[in-house]
Amino acid sequence: MPDRHAEFLYAFILDGRGGGREADSGAVAGWSPDDGTLWLHFDTADDAACAWLVRESGLPELAIEALLADETRPRTVVFDDGTLIVLRGVNTNPGEDPEDMVSVRIWIDEHRVVSTRRRQLLSVVDLAGALRAGRGPRTSGGLLAMLVERLAERIGGFVDAIENRIDEAELDIDDSKIAPMRVKVAGLRRQIAAVRRFLTPQRDALDRLTRQRLSYIDEADAQALYQESDRITRHLEDLDLARERTILLKDDLTSQIAEQQNSRMYVLSIVAAIFLPLGFITGLLGMNVGGLPGVDDPRGFLISAVAMAGAAALLIAIFRLKRWL
Repeated sequence: MPDRHAEFLYAFILDGRGGGREADSGAVAGWSPDDGTLWLHFDTADDAACAWLVRESGLPELAIEALLADETRPRTVVFDDGTLIVLRGVNTNPGEDPEDMVSVRIWIDEHRVVSTRRRQLLSVVDLAGALRAGRGPRTSGGLLAMLVERLAERIGGFVDAIENRIDEAELDIDDSKIAPMRVKVAGLRRQIAAVRRFLTPQRDALDRLTRQRLSYIDEADAQALYQESDRITRHLEDLDLARERTILLKDDLTSQIAEQQNSRMYVLSIVAAIFLPLGFITGLLGMNVGGLPGVDDPRGFLISAVAMAGAAALLIAIFRLKRWL
């Protein structure tokens, strides 16, 4: 296998049969459309890659700026000689948060695909592996369609994981402690919101792409892109439903908290009601003035204690009669 130029993460010349040969800098420099579709993938954190895009790619200036941008939302921009597509995929890199979506920027024309990223996207790694195994795309439009398919698959996996976690939370909500459950539900809502932020414009970008009549995207690839756009729409609908379910979970937790607070306040109210007359009696008999009954009677304390016990028993009986206890 030829040595790969340091500027390229991947450089493939497609053979039109599902495979591709990896190209070095000399093969890329000498490439012509007759050799097959060229796919170049860059890491824009690499200064050499940025310099190659600016000086040697021959792409429109606006397209180069988008390919090198630090952050950008999903979109589709059609130029005279090609199309720029910015997409996002869930971050399935080990140790990373899936909702921290990674962007991939793609320039596509009839004979060439140029893509860039700042962080690794496993869907792109899958695409390179498919080309090495001879099960990859045959054309530039097919390469775009396969990449969108791999992105949608991983988004679907994320959505399924979110739904499973919500299912578990709904089953455990009555048995779990409220504080950890609130943290769990808040985390689910944050993940859903983070992914929806990019999926909505991504759906719109794919919708716009499928409406274009582009000569370098044949009918089969256009149909595949349409299906993946519809798939993204279904994932968005699933996320909307998941968001509603987390709202219901939050409401259930709020109701549980209010119920617990009401129960505690009820107990405190009952205790206060029972001790109110007892406090009145002890306060009355504790006044330091003359003429208090029982001061000189040795049975005074016993009479007072019996009176307070009788008052408490009477209140308890009244509460039970009214079914407040």
